Amino acid sequence: MSDTVYRLMERHQKLDALLTQARARRFPNALELVRLHALKLALRRRLGDLMGHSNRMPAHC
Repeated sequence: MSDTVYRLMERHQKLDALLTQARARRFPNALELVRLHALKLALRRRLGDLMGHSNRMPAHC
C-alpha cells in the first residue's frame, strides 16, 4: 500500500469519526453533516481511482 493511499484511508476514517460525532449531537448541524459527507465521498472516489476501482455510473446512464 502506498503512502498516499494510507494517508487517504486515515483521513477517510477521521471523517467517518467526525460524521459519527456530528450525528450524535443533540442538535446536529445539517450543513456540517453535508460538508463532511461530501468530503468523505470525495476521498472515497480518490481512493477508488488510485486503487483502480470504478465506482461511478457509466456516462450513458
